[in-house]
Amino acid sequence: MKRILIVNVNWLGDTLFATPLIRAVRETYPDSYIAILTHPRCYGMLEGNPHINEIIIYNEKKEHKNLLRRFSIISYLRAKNFDTAFILKKSFSRTILLLFSKIPQRIGYGSKRAGFMLTKRVSSPHKPMHKVDYFLRLAEAAGISAKNKNYEIAISSKNMDDAENVLKDVGLEGRKFIALNAGGNWNPKRWPVSNFAELGEEIINKFKTPVVLTGADKDISLAEDIAGLMKHKPYILCGKTDLKTLGAIFKKAICAVSNDSGPMHLAAAVKAPLVAIFGPTSPELTGPYGDGIRKVLHKDIGCKIPCYDLKCKDNRCIKAVTVEDVIEAINEIIKRE
Repeated sequence: MKRILIVNVNWLGDTLFATPLIRAVRETYPDSYIAILTHPRCYGMLEGNPHINEIIIYNEKKEHKNLLRRFSIISYLRAKNFDTAFILKKSFSRTILLLFSKIPQRIGYGSKRAGFMLTKRVSSPHKPMHKVDYFLRLAEAAGISAKNKNYEIAISSKNMDDAENVLKDVGLEGRKFIALNAGGNWNPKRWPVSNFAELGEEIINKFKTPVVLTGADKDISLAEDIAGLMKHKPYILCGKTDLKTLGAIFKKAICAVSNDSGPMHLAAAVKAPLVAIFGPTSPELTGPYGDGIRKVLHKDIGCKIPCYDLKCKDNRCIKAVTVEDVIEAINEIIKRE
């Protein structure tokens, strides 16, 4: 029986990008033992995935920062007797972890610092490609092909019940609604607060539908800022859901509208009707992927995309998407359902 370790990336969206690779490995080796080494923030995205035997938590910036904790992980990995490892991100520290764990076959993208520690160095693609395909190239290097490239996340009946309870608590039991996700892991990716507020008003007036604002605890003040600019108040669900419950909320929504973010990919993963707003990032590289009803809004304003200038104060790229653009996209989606 093959014993395979997949060393995951650190972000929620990227974790969903990796799920087609995980599925492809399982389909190729149905009787194998597959473990995922991942950051704790990504646990919820992977929990319940039917293709995974074990999720190993690893946080080199906190819990495993000191050498003793690092050696404890190395000792654990050695004891698991993995014969193959896929490392999804170029990383010196994680590649040396695999080397010291004595995993015979180590597959990853070559780099100047860490490439010599891999047994199979995959060259970087000549042209930019979506992260799903980028990860799958590593599987292809090991003779594994993917029949299905959809994201995968396990939403249980309990998650659906939890979502219904959250909606019931705010007075939305059994009602249709549109979900707005205004957060993002860096400011240039966030559509302006005033735009979300205007959009919320337009949705309520045009579609006669309640609006819910989704997000984590850290997004509560953002949601309150949006609500403060609205005449018809939205329902704030920020901080009331874990990842799986949020996925269930998206499944129940008429439509979800989101910036490029982990929750946007979560909405895509559960095949919620989706409007995705892009600014400095590229939909071709990190846009929603796979089957589903969706509309991606992105305007070419002449800037280089993707752009990672976190200090940009202009944000013309994302401001170029208008409230009218989003309303039109929602209308198209509703007509298609």
